[in-house]
Amino acid sequence: MGRRNPPGAFSGIKVLFMDVDGVLTDGGMYYSEKGEVLKKFNTRDGMGLQLAREKGILPVILTKERSRIVQKRAEKLQLQEVHVGVEDKLEKAAEVLSRYNLTFGDAAFIGDDINDIPLLGKVRLSFCPADAVGDVRKVVTHVCTKDGGRGVVREVVEILLNSMVPPFQ
Repeated sequence: MGRRNPPGAFSGIKVLFMDVDGVLTDGGMYYSEKGEVLKKFNTRDGMGLQLAREKGILPVILTKERSRIVQKRAEKLQLQEVHVGVEDKLEKAAEVLSRYNLTFGDAAFIGDDINDIPLLGKVRLSFCPADAVGDVRKVVTHVCTKDGGRGVVREVVEILLNSMVPPFQ
């Protein structure tokens, strides 16, 4: 499924864009009796993002949700580029890339739903969780083995880092 991966396709990525719900989380929203919304994140994804930063890949969160929870998680992970309430992910990604003098050819994106398709089609490498919607699985360069919220970001980071020379250890 998805587009074919040419040789060396996974190397040279400098920016990793990520959606939140369905990627960094399992897409579920938990509500307390007081009406508080809770989300569950995977700690392995957090370590993956740390490894990505250490190897020069900039992690960027792009989410339509306006959630303080996402901002708190990003603070804990020491992510500098966190964009919540994003209506047009393609436009926001272009802004971020421009600030760093990069292009879509330097970028990868992990998305899981139809609102992610425009950006998935623009970046050099596109990924989705195994449980992404069918339309997304058809357009990405790589369908991951992990579901959203279950280490899919770590899986993508390992793919990217293992493509670096010398190989990631």
